[in-house]
Amino acid sequence: MHLLPTSLRSLPPIWRESSVPAEAAALVVDPIFRGRGMPAGHGRPVLLIPGYLAGDASLSAMAGWLERGGYRAERAGIRLNVGCGGATIDRLEARLEALSAAAGDRRVTLVGQSRGGAHARALAGRRPELVSGVVTLGAPLIDPLMVHPVVRANVELVGRLGTLGVPGLLQTSCRDGACCEPLREALRAPLPPEVGYVSIYSRRDGIVDWHACLDEGADHVEVDASHLGMGFHAETYRQIAAALRRFRDAELETDAPGRVLPLAAAA
Repeated sequence: MHLLPTSLRSLPPIWRESSVPAEAAALVVDPIFRGRGMPAGHGRPVLLIPGYLAGDASLSAMAGWLERGGYRAERAGIRLNVGCGGATIDRLEARLEALSAAAGDRRVTLVGQSRGGAHARALAGRRPELVSGVVTLGAPLIDPLMVHPVVRANVELVGRLGTLGVPGLLQTSCRDGACCEPLREALRAPLPPEVGYVSIYSRRDGIVDWHACLDEGADHVEVDASHLGMGFHAETYRQIAAALRRFRDAELETDAPGRVLPLAAAA
């Protein structure tokens, strides 16, 4: 993970976030939302991690789509993603372990939006043996503060409140302090070849500087979506479906070499 100097950061066009309602309306009439082109899930587990200032409800449409496709979609248990990243990743690790065990010790796909994408990448770095692949949506993987100044100011305000003792909030020390050092180490940890890693980004992102999504270890996939709209965007869903297919195929090759697979598992 490489940090870019502030002088190189561009200003995301935050006004473009107004397209979210139109993106959501287009999604519900798109064939992908009805499962066309989506690989059958057959109970494969997926953990969904929401972004900053968002909770599990923000990915409800995606969770429903995955469940209709036969996946076991698990929420992260986050009401509002504003807490210390180190503590959050610890809770997510426990959730990942429980989901894998409940699904018959199967490896889990992680899908995270924005800050949740960075959490997903860190979780895979910490527990790669439990992860089949990671999909990040508009995630500032290179630097968490490569965001619009309005959002950055909000993060700084939340950090000050947390430092003053407001419970459940990140603190100013989270940026470079010991509490989040395990998170930073997990983000830097290389992923083994059998763990897929896809970063979906948009040059139209109004919150995150899209350059921050281009982690050199990921496969980069560009879509034309707003930042918030990635959770309700047809082409983003198509790219997630493509990643699910790729992760499934790689997992079958890695975990079952030479085994004749049932037709249902191969569909």
